[in-house]
Amino acid sequence: MIEGVLLAIFAGLMLGLYALPEKFTKDFKYENTWSLFFLLTMFIVPIIASTTLINGFGEIFGNMPSEIWIKMGLTSFLWGIGVMMWSKAINHIGLSLGFSLFIGTIILVGSLLPYLEEDLPASNILTTILIGLAVVLIGVFANGKAGLLREKDEANLDDKKDGKGSMVTGILIAIIGGLLATGFSYANAAGRPYLHEASQAQGNAEWVTAIAVMFPIFLSGGIVMTAYFLWELSKKKAWAGFKTPAFSKNFVLILIMAVFHYAASALFAFAAFKLGESGNTIGYAIFNTSCVVTAILSGIITKEWIKASGKAKGFLYFGLGCMVLGILIVSYSNSL
Repeated sequence: MIEGVLLAIFAGLMLGLYALPEKFTKDFKYENTWSLFFLLTMFIVPIIASTTLINGFGEIFGNMPSEIWIKMGLTSFLWGIGVMMWSKAINHIGLSLGFSLFIGTIILVGSLLPYLEEDLPASNILTTILIGLAVVLIGVFANGKAGLLREKDEANLDDKKDGKGSMVTGILIAIIGGLLATGFSYANAAGRPYLHEASQAQGNAEWVTAIAVMFPIFLSGGIVMTAYFLWELSKKKAWAGFKTPAFSKNFVLILIMAVFHYAASALFAFAAFKLGESGNTIGYAIFNTSCVVTAILSGIITKEWIKASGKAKGFLYFGLGCMVLGILIVSYSNSL
């Protein structure tokens, strides 16, 4: 259990840091940064990782039942839409708030989705999990309030009157994106049993199953992002943005983002396995809460909240505290 918890926390740490390099890119528009990121993280990185690390790659996926392909493909497609919306939310409301609302929504819904594929745990365990998720929900609302207060503080300091629409829009994008992104949790629960057995039959180590699970999830999720950004790059005439002296530096920064994003997801899948029964639920909650804590701290360090009042920061810290407490309660359920 301890190994699984630590792996889930480390995976969340990686996911919480993955978007940080985006702050240091130069001469790239939103469309340039995120189109390159999604190309790398959804296709290039998982294809290279899967084909080089999985023994019997062709046989494993060639024999995967069509029912599993459909379940994983459709829910991963929704996850792809959600992640795309996440990047948009970060642009509207910043790293810390964008992560907290998006991931908070994922924790609340995604932690329970695996039970559509798995049996419900004992009533005392399920009750403890639900109590923990309720505490997380309080934290999500507190973080949303913190974001609105921060926006008001910044508008007053900058003498702006039109910022509220952007903040409200960003919050809505983050929450709706989070709901769609819970497809990742379901796809992992639906595909893992077959892929683990098939991977083991080919003589792969246990951790390789996590790589195998990520392959259909990332490729299916990447389809919608590719279509969207091809359209956006053309619509906003942003293709020329790639022709910049800073391209090499930007590429390295975005490649780091892509590797961290992919590795974090794969590590979560392995952590869920190590946590055993109800591992998808408990591991998913720990993974995402760790991500939120990391992202909020990153946002504070990079001075996203420097113009916020003490009241706004108070709500932010209260929300963060609730999310940490909630995840401790959820983790405790695994010992019952």
